Amino acid sequence: MTTAPGRRSSTFTRLLRHGFTDPSAAEQLLDLDALASVRSDPVLLEALGATADPDLALRGLVRIVEAGEESERQVLLDTLVTAKPLRDRLLGVLGASEALGDHLARHPRDWQALVTYESADLHPGVAEFEQGLADAVDPDSLRVAYRRCLLTLAARDVCGTTGLAQTAAELADLATATLRAALAIARTAAPEDAAQCRLAVVAMGKCGGRELNYISDVDVIFVGEARDGVDETKAMQAATRLAAHMMRICSDTTVEGTIWEVDANLRPEGRNGPLVRTLSSHLAYYQRWAKTWEFQALLKARAVAGDPELGAEYVDAVSPLVWGAADRENFVPDVQKMRRRVVDNIPADRIERELKLGPGGLRDVEFAVQLLQLVHGRSDASLHSGSTLEALRALAEGGYVGRADAAQLDEAYRFLRAMEHRIQLYRLRRTHLVPEDEADLRRLGRSLGMRTDPVAELNKAWKRHASVVRRLHEKIFYRPLLDAVAQLAPGESRLSAKAAAIRLEALGYADPAAALRHLEALSSGVTRKAAIQRTLLPVLLGWFADSADPDAGLLGFRKVSDALGKTPWYLRLLRDEGAAAENLARVLSAGRLAPDLLMRAPEAVAILGDPEGLTPRTREHLEQEVLAAVGRAGDAESAVAVVRGVRRRELFRTTAADLIGSYGTEDSPAEQDHGALVDRVGSAVTDLNAATIAGALRAAVRDRWGDTLPTRFAVIGMGRFGGHELSYGSDADVLFVHQPREGVSDEEAGRAANAVVGEMRRLLQLPTADPPLLIDADLRPEGRTGPMVRTLKSYEAYYRRWSLVWESQALLRAEHMAGDAELGRAFVELVDPLRYPMEGLGEDAVREIRRLKARMESERMPRGADPTLHAKLGRGGLSDVEWTVQLIQMQHGWAEPGLRTTRTREALAAACAADLIPAEDAQTLDEAWVLAARVRNAVMLVRGRPGDTFPSDARELAAVGRYLGYEPGHVGDMLDDYRRITRRARAVVEERFYGAAG
Repeated sequence: MTTAPGRRSSTFTRLLRHGFTDPSAAEQLLDLDALASVRSDPVLLEALGATADPDLALRGLVRIVEAGEESERQVLLDTLVTAKPLRDRLLGVLGASEALGDHLARHPRDWQALVTYESADLHPGVAEFEQGLADAVDPDSLRVAYRRCLLTLAARDVCGTTGLAQTAAELADLATATLRAALAIARTAAPEDAAQCRLAVVAMGKCGGRELNYISDVDVIFVGEARDGVDETKAMQAATRLAAHMMRICSDTTVEGTIWEVDANLRPEGRNGPLVRTLSSHLAYYQRWAKTWEFQALLKARAVAGDPELGAEYVDAVSPLVWGAADRENFVPDVQKMRRRVVDNIPADRIERELKLGPGGLRDVEFAVQLLQLVHGRSDASLHSGSTLEALRALAEGGYVGRADAAQLDEAYRFLRAMEHRIQLYRLRRTHLVPEDEADLRRLGRSLGMRTDPVAELNKAWKRHASVVRRLHEKIFYRPLLDAVAQLAPGESRLSAKAAAIRLEALGYADPAAALRHLEALSSGVTRKAAIQRTLLPVLLGWFADSADPDAGLLGFRKVSDALGKTPWYLRLLRDEGAAAENLARVLSAGRLAPDLLMRAPEAVAILGDPEGLTPRTREHLEQEVLAAVGRAGDAESAVAVVRGVRRRELFRTTAADLIGSYGTEDSPAEQDHGALVDRVGSAVTDLNAATIAGALRAAVRDRWGDTLPTRFAVIGMGRFGGHELSYGSDADVLFVHQPREGVSDEEAGRAANAVVGEMRRLLQLPTADPPLLIDADLRPEGRTGPMVRTLKSYEAYYRRWSLVWESQALLRAEHMAGDAELGRAFVELVDPLRYPMEGLGEDAVREIRRLKARMESERMPRGADPTLHAKLGRGGLSDVEWTVQLIQMQHGWAEPGLRTTRTREALAAACAADLIPAEDAQTLDEAWVLAARVRNAVMLVRGRPGDTFPSDARELAAVGRYLGYEPGHVGDMLDDYRRITRRARAVVEERFYGAAG
């Protein structure tokens, strides 16, 4: 085949045309003496070009020919060019699987297994595969025989003789025959063990469902019984030895490689449980200890090897437990947990290439089908199938899944499984990752029939099918529910009302009948509004079900839709802005506070669709809006009504941002910095209340005195208000200070100041639809018996003569919030020497603070409250941490400027930076304070009213847990973690506050 320099041979050109990517190397291979008799045969070149990887196929062919004996080479080559079935099978396998090419190079005579083309070869079953493995007497011969059987199976697959489902079933049948052969070898090696016990091998997972991959762990469960007259303990030991040996025969790597791993970890107690149990032991475990996922796994159980009667007894015994799993008490939280994709352990750089576990992957289809089987299979035996595709077909025929959705899922699942098969077949390695290499992608695309532009076509088809799965994964749970109530397609199979109620109950709805009524009201009819709702609701129902209170979410959505359904922007916002719909679902189903705020002005839902809508507004912005509204109002009451409306809207913005940040969304994970969440809420609510008070002050003054009050007037924030640490249900602790204007008598100024205070408090507490803002001035000098408002000089005189240590401590939180800024600064300067006394506190003062704290702990704890779970006054709670930090501030604030702050976490960080508290102790206190603050916020969000302890109602407690980041069914872990974290904080308080340290 020599050609003139610089010119390409006609063979080179033909090789390019037939799909070779390295024509030069292929030309050299064809020039080898071994292929002399066929190199110019056009049939061979055309057959190579039809394979997934012509270069790989040619290399494999050369290796087989060279490895065979001289007398056999020509037989192979002659048969290859004259027998099309062999040509297509052999070259097809060689072009798709490097690993099977390696096998043929080691065992060159095995090509003859592909010669016969009888009808029995088209659909072999377990018996045929057992015959193919019959001569195996040890692990190595079993591996060789297994690969020979696999060779014929793969040949039918790549040639298109069998489809995806049949190939997967044949792989499972080959695995069954292999397990039987391996067990036979183990029994032969230990006949005394075999004589003592009955042993059954039950296939689970894809092998049990007859939908196995080329390379996959074969999941099994072992069941054993003693033979007559044999001690059960000895029998189980014998059975365990047989089972372990059988596993090693399949799993160990020898000179002939390995077959696949046999995985028995789905057995009761997993790795920690005995490898073999009796049937009664299995049943005792399942009846008492098993979790829902274990019944989901048992759905595919199938006896495959060993004692057939014992295997059948096991399957028959566990079947009622499987189909009764949906009646279990913990089914709903388990289902909610299972519905979340387990992608946390997938590295970020691999998640987009994951065929099985990634979004829109195989697991999504399999989980959805299995869950619907568990929910409806208890009353419909037609759903009792271990095969995903068969079960999906049965679900569609029974109306449990829409036929169009089922058809799309079927097509997508078959394509994704075909991709998985071809990826694994190449090197016979267990992987679910789509390759990145261009050559690998090209081979993969060509193996699936894509020839024009294999890589581009493959990526396009893959993304399309993954998108279908991602879109339908949750919708298939809910769309039939709408079909059941909307009744738009006569003659179409649909869920009965009873089946729809069963599904809703399984997905966490406590009142399925009410939920169905809401769905009917929202989606029935032929209006454009109903059509859009039918598009939105399948996704929204899934988000509602992912919360602690799906019923509340659906009811809230109906109320909002009833209020806004006729406005053109509402449904368009939810339909076109994906974030808005998910954000609304999270907000409506997470508790009472946010929905209550939204229902008073449903148009605030627009906040959820604005990319910047969840960002808190600054105090300057809020005050500008509030004061402008007061200026436009006709009187004080109407002015403050507008101000309180602004407060309600901004409270909704804050609660929505908090909930969405705590829950996370599909596109944005939950906020991991819980301290930042608490700080944002505290700052936002503080700024909002400060602006609200400023508006009420302006309204009260303007209504009676016009633009100028006879006295300068300021509002000083105290407690959590001054510390920017307000929770949703906190009152605003304040002091009022005034300074008569020039020429105004003290009496007139005092009357004006008191009148303003009284009017402000009245306006902010008027009964309206908006939440009131309670102003608490009990921290003023002389407490409730003292004057409500004082002049700056009066405060100075009181503090100089009468101030007690607790008042100095309270002043640590003093900060100007509204009114005359200069007067506010003057007040802060006045109290600085009190709260940061020069040279710190004396021993008497420290003892007094400790005495007061101890008294508060014993007297103020509500009767019957659990001190280990009280967020404010309990062990290691807010009070413990704050008093410890405040003691440090009063002792060292005069020397450390960083301690001169009203904010607890800021002061704690400054104390740590100044080496006044070890970093570990500071971290412990900070963690406890943040957790306790989040608990208080959670209680208010969930119950709609403030509280300092965890709710006793199970659903409310679960909602608090979800807000705090705990999965359903883990409220016990939440309470344990709270006790552990606060217990550690209390130990620090004992040392740093009550002890001698510092």
